[in-house]
Amino acid sequence: MTDVDEQQPSPEEPAENKRTKKQKSVAATILSIPFAILQFAYMFLAFWDLYNRPAEDVKGPKPAWIPVILINWVGPTSYFMFGIRR
Repeated sequence: MTDVDEQQPSPEEPAENKRTKKQKSVAATILSIPFAILQFAYMFLAFWDLYNRPAEDVKGPKPAWIPVILINWVGPTSYFMFGIRR
C-alpha cells in the first residue's frame, strides 16, 4: 500500500502543472503572433505581385499559382523563386 501512495501525485502538483502549461501556452501564443503576421504579409505580397505582374512574366498560368501561394511559407517562397521570369 505504500507503493501506491507514493505513485499518486499530491493535490498541489496538478495545480503547478496547469500553471506551468498555461504559462507555456501564453508564451507560445505571444511568440506565434509575429510569425502569423509575417506569414500573412508574405502571402499578401505574393498575391499582390501575382495580380500586378503581367502574365508574360509569370511561369505557368496565373490561376495555378493561387493555391500554391496559399501553402504557408512554402507557397509564397516557391512563387518568388520559381514563378517569376527574370
